[in-house]
Amino acid sequence: MSAIGYWVALDSPVSTERIARLGYDYVCLDLQHGLIGYDGMVRGLMAIDAAGLSKGYVRVGANTPLEIGRALDAGAVGVIVPLVDTVEDTVRAVASSKYPPHGFRSYGPMRSGLRIGPVPAAADAAVECFVMIETPAGLANVEAICAVPGLTGVYVGPSDLCLAVGGAYPGDPAVADVFAAALTRIRAAAAAAGVAVGIHTSGGTDAAGRLAEGFTFASISSDLTHLEQAAAEHLRAAR
Repeated sequence: MSAIGYWVALDSPVSTERIARLGYDYVCLDLQHGLIGYDGMVRGLMAIDAAGLSKGYVRVGANTPLEIGRALDAGAVGVIVPLVDTVEDTVRAVASSKYPPHGFRSYGPMRSGLRIGPVPAAADAAVECFVMIETPAGLANVEAICAVPGLTGVYVGPSDLCLAVGGAYPGDPAVADVFAAALTRIRAAAAAAGVAVGIHTSGGTDAAGRLAEGFTFASISSDLTHLEQAAAEHLRAAR
């Protein structure tokens, strides 16, 4: 079954709660490129939990035990880890999301203990860890990355991946064929390893197309982008 998520870039718990009430399978708070700090992450995860319908994911800012551990302690069900190049990077991400003996996550569940755990084995079984395939090295190593034990899945950052395959800018039509081939390779690697494979998309139509291609989950745009688009459309209509 395919999963559809929504991307949140704004530190706005009230609007995040409303989005989480719509029925998305997950809502992801972006701490890499979004305008959200630690306090905003906690508030955002509480808003997602209050809605009671969506899983709360966090794209962490970096592949470190501190970033991953803080997101999970704050109550994230899953983490998306950016800029992963190698098997070693992937092992570090997975280990950062699991308690000993399977990893080196420090025990201090805070909010997560209310829902996920607090028994370490239960937390390890429930937490989802995804790594991003978006760099030349990540693409080159994607088969080995997907085979890392404990990994939930991989997630394509299409803007960076387009640059990684030689695009001059995200969506560069000059590399459309090589970009499509890269997506096919990533999907095949994930399928062979039996892990999930997701991608960021510009909207619902784009997401439906990617799911039809074989991606198992897709994230839709962002609250900031949609706020601007809606305001611009109303301005055009009024004028």
